[in-house]
Amino acid sequence: MKIELIELRHIEMELVEPFETSGWRETVRPCIIVALHSDGLTGYGECVAGAGPWYSYETVETAWHIFKDFLIPVVLGKDFSSAEELQAQLKPIRGHPMAKAGLEAAFWDLLAQAQGVSLATLLGGTKDRIESGISIGIQKDIPTLLRVIAQRRAQGYQRIKLKIKPGWDIEVLRAVREHFPDIKLMADANAAYTIADLPCLKQLDGFGLLMLEQPLDYDDLIDHAALQRELQTPICLDESIKTPDDARKALDIGACQIINIKPGRVGGLLNAKKIHDLCFSRGVPVWCGGMLETGIGRAANVALASLPGFVLPNDISASARYWKEDIIEPPFVLERDGTIRVPTGPGLGVRVVPERLERATHRRAEFVA
Repeated sequence: MKIELIELRHIEMELVEPFETSGWRETVRPCIIVALHSDGLTGYGECVAGAGPWYSYETVETAWHIFKDFLIPVVLGKDFSSAEELQAQLKPIRGHPMAKAGLEAAFWDLLAQAQGVSLATLLGGTKDRIESGISIGIQKDIPTLLRVIAQRRAQGYQRIKLKIKPGWDIEVLRAVREHFPDIKLMADANAAYTIADLPCLKQLDGFGLLMLEQPLDYDDLIDHAALQRELQTPICLDESIKTPDDARKALDIGACQIINIKPGRVGGLLNAKKIHDLCFSRGVPVWCGGMLETGIGRAANVALASLPGFVLPNDISASARYWKEDIIEPPFVLERDGTIRVPTGPGLGVRVVPERLERATHRRAEFVA
């Protein structure tokens, strides 16, 4: 498929409610929407780089620069028949996985549309629904958190993930377990601790957690391996896994028992699928993480999570969890059984609503072959 035109849009959307982690707080979510045009078709992808370098070194501004000055010049006007060919073309450009992932996602959408199949089918998905969990940010106090959890449980979410940090951890989890003894519960530290916090982290074994996500530094494997040997609770790695090789190394040294796969973090759906396949071959469970995506990125995540190795509830919530009005139709909704349906239409299987996309757009650029 020849890439005839590429369109970039820097958009910003207001969240329904603030989202706070151990390191940052968001009320407005910026991202870059990528549109690839070829043979009368348009494929959409989402670059999930945020406003600042908190989760990753990539930001909306760095990604815009990388798109404009490096990625787009090496693909515009070129003909690609597979994601592997596209990835090979981008390989000389080091780093910037979120920008690369946004471009690649748009290509996957194009490719699936051209073949008349859903993205899930093209990726090798086997499910018509995916299990949905929800991530709950740090709240102002424990009573507020308990009310939020009760509300989300009533909506049908199968798994509750709580953001934690030093000072918002042991007593919080103890209170949650006392009020909700039977829920599937996990904690996510977003790299807020060090190995010196071992006495505190060992106390988490008393709360029956599904997993403890990324407790230590964002680029660490070695200390995570040492920590995992001391804990009964499975460690799940997120930020530390940036490539398929990182996943292999982490599993080889016992740094984790579970991996959270985010296409943006690992450079695209192709690498995400490689990590899934590696873990599936070793019997290691995976799940799909979220980056506060619009419906475009969410549709790609749902397709990915339809692969057979995604056996744990995913951080893929209903559109209404984040947005008053998404930029796609139909919106993603949570079914009564706590699942989300996998779109079956060609490509992403959802329709981008031009007027809504335009309203959210702060900056736009077009590149013609």
